[in-house]
Amino acid sequence: MKRQIIRIDEEKCNGCGLCIPSCAEGALQIVNGKARLIADKLCDGLGACLGECPQDALIIEERAADAFDEEAVQAHLSQQKEEEPEHTHEQSFGCGCPGSHSRVLADKKEPAGEIGHGHTPSELGQWPVQLKLVNPAASYFKNADLLVAADCVPFAYAGFHRDLLRGRAVAIGCPKLDDAMPYVDKLAEIIRINDLKSVTVVIMEVPCCGGLGSIVREAVKRSGCDVPVEHITISLDGTVLAKRKLSV
Repeated sequence: MKRQIIRIDEEKCNGCGLCIPSCAEGALQIVNGKARLIADKLCDGLGACLGECPQDALIIEERAADAFDEEAVQAHLSQQKEEEPEHTHEQSFGCGCPGSHSRVLADKKEPAGEIGHGHTPSELGQWPVQLKLVNPAASYFKNADLLVAADCVPFAYAGFHRDLLRGRAVAIGCPKLDDAMPYVDKLAEIIRINDLKSVTVVIMEVPCCGGLGSIVREAVKRSGCDVPVEHITISLDGTVLAKRKLSV
């Protein structure tokens, strides 16, 4: 049959996930960094998600599609509820993986104490951490100090949790392996809507890592917000080589 149904412009979609909670039928998921309609029969074609997309990537079109199926929607929502993790979380980002749901892990305002011999507790206060997967509207970004880290840094710098992660929200990524523009767009949105107190970008000393600083600088510029940015460089042997304020 021919009917109205959602279409997603993959060129415009940056995978922010803001459309997901607005779809009461659970028809949208983030898959491989893009919003996807997982089944035609789950979409009622009314377009409740349209106003949530900052990229204007969602439109309603008329095309051949399976009929909207309310029973299938209820079965789908029941299955999602059964798969919901028991941990505290804010929004279900149907990314095709329950492990990508947005969660506040614990209150990290106070430094973690030692637990047992030889064990250093984690300072991570959120999930997920990958820049591709985080939701710009997640509560842990609100009025936060944001750490933007190259994903090799925690392996090289032994004091990552104590010196860098403690008390900060975090987003990690690799400027060499991933496209820069989706990073810029996602970070600009995080900065724009959350009234951040500061941004700290930390990279490795290798040349391919330097692009992360440029990404952050461009994101701050696009956000239109005045937020202080600190740039830290870590050596391959795990020492801090430089700290400087980044001019935007």
